[in-house]
Amino acid sequence: MNNLFGIVVSIIYIGVVIASAKVFEKAGKEASRKFIHIMLSNWWIIAMIFFKDAIVASILPALFIVINYLSYKKGIISVMEREDGEENKESMGTVFYAVSLCILTLLTFGPLNNPLIGLCGMLVMGYGDGFAAVIGQAVKSRVFEIKGNKKSLAGSLTMFCITLMIIAGYLTYVGAEYIAIKSILVAVVMTIVEAVSIKGTDNLSVPLLTSLLVLLMA
Repeated sequence: MNNLFGIVVSIIYIGVVIASAKVFEKAGKEASRKFIHIMLSNWWIIAMIFFKDAIVASILPALFIVINYLSYKKGIISVMEREDGEENKESMGTVFYAVSLCILTLLTFGPLNNPLIGLCGMLVMGYGDGFAAVIGQAVKSRVFEIKGNKKSLAGSLTMFCITLMIIAGYLTYVGAEYIAIKSILVAVVMTIVEAVSIKGTDNLSVPLLTSLLVLLMA
């Protein structure tokens, strides 16, 4: 019953987020995309409340791998797709997002038996990467290019600070040693990884590598 209720709550939450993104779409596709990107990372908290089994927890992420791929190809959910253009259509970020969710639910609800590790990865991707793009566009700062990927100093600094807070919070919670050093190290690594990941692959590299580093350092 708990699993069924969790799936229902999850579907309602995802539906509300996608519907709410229509408001942000008035400011452009990128605004609606980032709203969804940030808010859907919170689904992990719902999963932690209701799901105990890795297979059950991964049902919706697995389903959205298919849905997001179809939307990427056909534009089914327009609010989460990029503007039209050859360069933008090369990015499968929304698909990679669902893949990350699926992998992390299977691992952290399964053999690792510690969903908090997956939570760190998802929040760094959702809030760190998401707000990096938002702040990077809103604040004028130096722009640099890595592998054809344009990033801003303000955006990268935002990614660093949010990652630092999330990792420091988790390491403090579990009572780890050398929290400051470890948190700074992870934040630096993930800021670099986010900057060099191209064509939406940051939605894969950031959450998975963050979770791995947290696992090793906790």
